[in-house]
Amino acid sequence: MEVRSKVFTYRTAVKWTGQKKGEASSPGKPAVPVATPPEFKGHEGIWSPEDLFVASVNVCVMTTFLAFAERAGLSFTGYESEAEGRLELVDGKFQVTAITLRPQVTLQAAEDSGKAGELLAKAEANCLISNSIKTKVAVEPVIR
Repeated sequence: MEVRSKVFTYRTAVKWTGQKKGEASSPGKPAVPVATPPEFKGHEGIWSPEDLFVASVNVCVMTTFLAFAERAGLSFTGYESEAEGRLELVDGKFQVTAITLRPQVTLQAAEDSGKAGELLAKAEANCLISNSIKTKVAVEPVIR
């Protein structure tokens, strides 16, 4: 029986491209333009570290939910989620103090709504990104 490693390594790189902009990359993946956000005299329309931080939590909860839903045999036809991160000055330093996720799951059968809610809660509790940060994460699901 093959034993899988429980340690994984992820590599990224950033390269400054001028002004308050750059490019984030990871081997084998398309590069992503990144910049300082407009709130800090940066650029509109370009992903910022703050955007990527909030998106990381949102994507992680979704992919964790997808894994749990597959294992549980939950039949659903849609998953969408909006996320909002709150950036505050705390003790003289900026930090994201809260992230609220608003996933919307569309089910094939209404009687599965309880199971879907349980799986969403389990997904947030087991999301490796949520478990790796000190930011409070709240999930406010809508199940249809």
